[in-house]
Amino acid sequence: MAVVASAPGKVLMTGGYLVLERPNAGIVLSTNARFYAIVKPLYEEIKPNSCAWTDVKLTSPQMSRETTYRLSLDHLTIQCASSSDSRNPFVEYAVQYAVAAARATFDKDKKDLLNKLLLLGLDITILGCNDFYSYRNQIEARGLPLTPESLASLQPFMSITFNTEEENGENCKPEVAKTGLGSSAAMTTAVAAALLHYLRVVNLPTLSKDQHREKESTVDLDMVHVIAQTAHCIAQGKVGSGFDVSSAVYGSQRYVRFSPEVLSSAQDAVKGKALDKVIGDVLNGKWDHERTKFSLPPLMNLLLGEPGAGGSSTVSMVGSVKKWQKSEPQKALETWKKLSESNSVLEIHLNLLSTMAKEHWDSYKSVINSCSMHRSEKWMERTSEPTEVEIVKELLGARDAMLEIRCHMRLMGEAAGIPIEPESQTHLLDDTMNMEGVLLAGVPGAGGFDAVFAMTLGNSSSNVTKAWSSLNVLALLVREDPRGVSLEAADPRA
Repeated sequence: MAVVASAPGKVLMTGGYLVLERPNAGIVLSTNARFYAIVKPLYEEIKPNSCAWTDVKLTSPQMSRETTYRLSLDHLTIQCASSSDSRNPFVEYAVQYAVAAARATFDKDKKDLLNKLLLLGLDITILGCNDFYSYRNQIEARGLPLTPESLASLQPFMSITFNTEEENGENCKPEVAKTGLGSSAAMTTAVAAALLHYLRVVNLPTLSKDQHREKESTVDLDMVHVIAQTAHCIAQGKVGSGFDVSSAVYGSQRYVRFSPEVLSSAQDAVKGKALDKVIGDVLNGKWDHERTKFSLPPLMNLLLGEPGAGGSSTVSMVGSVKKWQKSEPQKALETWKKLSESNSVLEIHLNLLSTMAKEHWDSYKSVINSCSMHRSEKWMERTSEPTEVEIVKELLGARDAMLEIRCHMRLMGEAAGIPIEPESQTHLLDDTMNMEGVLLAGVPGAGGFDAVFAMTLGNSSSNVTKAWSSLNVLALLVREDPRGVSLEAADPRA
C-alpha cells in the first residue's frame, strides 16, 4: 500500500540572518506550495537469499532521474548503484535515519515486521509543485504575459530545465532555477514523513482534518521534525538554523533555532558509530528550539513576485555577513539589536490585528475593505469610529516596522558588501508599498535578487499582480497556508 506525504515550502518574513543565532526569532510562513513523497514496496514478495541488503529506488519524474541504491540491513549504510550524478543526499540520509529511528524505537516483534517490510525494497517518488521552480523563461518563450494565469496554464509537476554551463565552463547559476521556497527542506521533510509513516513509526495527520492537532500527533510530528532536521543538516554538511524544516513540519510559526550541539552525535556518525545508536541519541537529545503558532491576520494575503534577475546564493551571503560580524563586532551587534527590535514590533502589531479581528470582527472587516481600495496615506482619514481608528493605527504601525526592518537590512548589506536589498529591489518594494491596499513589502529570508513579497489587504492582490506584471515582475501562485506536513489520500498526479 502506497503512502503519500506532503510538506510545504516557506517564506521567512522576518528574521533573515538573525534567526541563525539564538535567542533571535523569525516569523516563517508556510505556503500552499507542497513537496510530495510517495513510498511503496519495490517488490511483491521478498526475493530469495536477500537478508543482508535491500533495494531502494528513487524516482524524480520532473528531473527525468531514476536512481537505485542498496541499503545494508546490518549497518544501514547506503550504496548508490546508478551513476553518481543522479544521487540525492537529502533522500539518502532521510532513508537511513528513518530506518534507524524505527530500529531505535521498536521492540523485538516490531523489528521482525520492520525487516520483512524492508526486504520488499523501497520505491520512493518525489514531486515538487511548480511553485518551487522558476518557469519565467518558459512563459516568456511561449510569448505568454507575465501573469499568474500564465503560470496556472502550465501542466502540474512540469519537467524542470537545467541551467547549462556558462561559456567559460563556470556554472554561475544553480543547475535548477528556483523561487526560494525551501525545496530541499520540504522534500526532505516529505520523504522522512512518508518513510516514518510507511514503516509504522509515526501516524501522520491528514490535511483534511482540522489542524488543531492532538497531543499524540505532536509526538509523531516531533519525530518527523528530528529525523528531517538531522537528514537536512547532514546532507547540507552544516547545521543551519532549521526554520525551513520546522515550518515544513509544523506550518507557519514564530521560530527560535535549536542549539547546534544536539546534532553533534549525528555528525560523529559519519565517523562510524552504529547508526541506530546515534539516531537514538539524537531523538533523546535536548531539542531546545521554540515555536509559537503564527499566521497572518484575517483578510490579509501573502503575495510573492519573481523579478527575474536570477537567484542569489544564500550560502555565500550568510558567509559575508558572518565575516562582517567578526570584523566589526560592535557595529554588527548594534545593527542586529535594532533589527531584532523592529522584527518584534512588527510581530506585536500583526498579533494585535489578529486579536482585534476576533474581538471586533465587523469593525475590522470594514477597515480592511476600506483600506484595500486606498493608498496608506488615505487610510486614517477614512475612519472616525474609535475602534476603527485603533485598527488603522495598528496597520500603520506594522508598515512603519517593516520600513525599519528594510532600512536595517539594507545597512547590514552595505556593511557586509552584499546586496541584501539591492537597489532594483528597493525601487520595486517602494513602488509596491505605495500601491492601493498594500500593507507592507520586503525581500524574504536572506534577501538578494530571488523574490519579493507583499502583504495585501482584502481583494487588492489582483491590482498588485497587474502592476507587478507591468514592472516585469511575475506574481507567483503561492499563498500562505498555515498547515505543515500531512498524509495525503492519493498520488497528487491522479
